[in-house]
Amino acid sequence: MPNYFRDYMTRTGDRMILKMDHYLDIYPRLLGHLQGRDLRFLEIGIYKGGSMPMWQGYFGPGAHLVFADIDPACRDLALPGTHVEIGDQADPAFLRDLVAGHGPFDLILDDGGHKTDQQITSFRHLFPHLRPGGIYVVEDTHTSYWPGFDGGYGKRSFIGYAKWLIDRMHSWYTDEDEIFPFHPLAREIGEIRFFDSIVAITREPHGMPTALSSRNGQVKRSQAMMRARNRRSIF
Repeated sequence: MPNYFRDYMTRTGDRMILKMDHYLDIYPRLLGHLQGRDLRFLEIGIYKGGSMPMWQGYFGPGAHLVFADIDPACRDLALPGTHVEIGDQADPAFLRDLVAGHGPFDLILDDGGHKTDQQITSFRHLFPHLRPGGIYVVEDTHTSYWPGFDGGYGKRSFIGYAKWLIDRMHSWYTDEDEIFPFHPLAREIGEIRFFDSIVAITREPHGMPTALSSRNGQVKRSQAMMRARNRRSIF
């Protein structure tokens, strides 16, 4: 099947773009339903500006495209119809300004500094400002395994934080309230997807999960299982 991203790499201009080869096959799977949409998009990390025309072509002229970087020289890379904001992705005040000026977003892509504190701080402050159904994507999470990026196997990292998010997403089902209490993120996270070097978290605000039973076409709903403790059966 045609792949916009692979095709784009063969027709780039003088702006360099740097992507892992396998990302070009992940993007259509993860973002294909957003192609051509009039959405609000934020990418953290501009570098040489090579991804700006790529995303502009993918989403189309109706999209609100915002690009952020810590390097003031990146202002000169703005394309017509795009917005470039300069600031530190680990600075909560800068992140608040991004949201105030351009949010809420449908898609956020963190391809910025790749260090643990940068990635976690950006997620914590920006994820709540995704629209329902919006996706937060963190690229190059292999840096979680590199000490030079404050990572390392078994150390605090964004991969480790994403695993923590998996537990929070399932905290509805706690049977050990003292050591694993319910967390409000359970109401916000609908999906967490792990790819090689990419983590994608979907914001889907929702209430307590409900069990359904049906007999003779009569559907009943119950949340009793969610409120029980010391469970011995799933029924």
